[in-house]
Amino acid sequence: MLYLDHAATSPVRPEVLEAMRPYLTGVFGNPSSHHTAGEAAASALDDARARVARVLGMRAGDVVFTAGGTEANNLAVKGIVLAALEAGRRHLVVSPIEHESILESAGYLRRFHAVEVTLLPVDAHGRIAPDDLAAVLRDDTALVSIGHANNEIGTVQDVAALASVARAVRVPLHLDAVQSAGWLPLSDLGADAVSIAGHKLGAPKGIGALAVRGRVPLEPLLHGGGQERGRRSGTENVAGAVALATALELAEQERETVAARVGSATTRFISRVLAAVPEAALTGDPVQRLPGTASFTFAGTSGEAVLLELERRGVISSSGSACAADSDEPSHVLVACGVPAEVAQTSVRFTFGRDPLPEDAPERLAALVAESVRTAGG
Repeated sequence: MLYLDHAATSPVRPEVLEAMRPYLTGVFGNPSSHHTAGEAAASALDDARARVARVLGMRAGDVVFTAGGTEANNLAVKGIVLAALEAGRRHLVVSPIEHESILESAGYLRRFHAVEVTLLPVDAHGRIAPDDLAAVLRDDTALVSIGHANNEIGTVQDVAALASVARAVRVPLHLDAVQSAGWLPLSDLGADAVSIAGHKLGAPKGIGALAVRGRVPLEPLLHGGGQERGRRSGTENVAGAVALATALELAEQERETVAARVGSATTRFISRVLAAVPEAALTGDPVQRLPGTASFTFAGTSGEAVLLELERRGVISSSGSACAADSDEPSHVLVACGVPAEVAQTSVRFTFGRDPLPEDAPERLAALVAESVRTAGG
């Protein structure tokens, strides 16, 4: 079986499992407890926080550990905007292709706090133009929240340019880097807040982080004992934090080599599919895209039927975001990019992992895709 749904989740790396094991067994203390067992846990937590901060180009005190990417995005969007309401800033800017955790957070703020939400336009490849961002920023803009790389089509935004536009008018920019962490550099982009999730990197599910620069006020969403410097109450997941730090460091150490190798294989796969399947159309930016993401529509077929045929042939892929897998609606990402709804429902996403594949894997996989599309369309 060939697993090509790494954008949904990836297996835990053996090195990560070993790094977190002591904090699931012997070093199990509560890091808020003032005794030897608690202090050992607190030391491990502090170390993990500093390691995550180094990769993200932040200070250790900027990092808030969360239960995953969805919570990190909720904390960023709701926390920063809610903190800005007292100053009269109640305008939020996002794009229509963001992850559901961003869009639903924006919807919550609009419904319950009268926040005005502006949706930035995107082009046919899902790219945001800096000039379009500049045109919508206002004196009362509290936050711009943008996905670094789209989770469905893999398009990578020019974050440095967008951050420069926001910085010029003193508006903080939040970067959803859940998909890009480990694949793209994150430390020098100029973002004021960055979200990541462990299970995309080889850590277990249930751990993530939001790094927010100290100058950006953040209203907590969880209230209680005041852990995480009052920004996220609740007993910290020490083993998860160690796992996240380890996975993030390993991915960063390997990033350039792995991205080049995986990107080359993915490019070959894309070209073979487009040559072998007349119905295939690549979605997302053909160049500015994540190294391991290849997303297609197959007009005239059913995306679900293609997925079933692929699985029969030993290939696991997806139709888009796992967070919207139970929805019958066409992808909001593809619709925002101008893809007709009936074509958007034929989409199939292949996302490669970091482990090497056989040299001829792109060609063999493309042949299986062609067979599956023919069968599904027949």
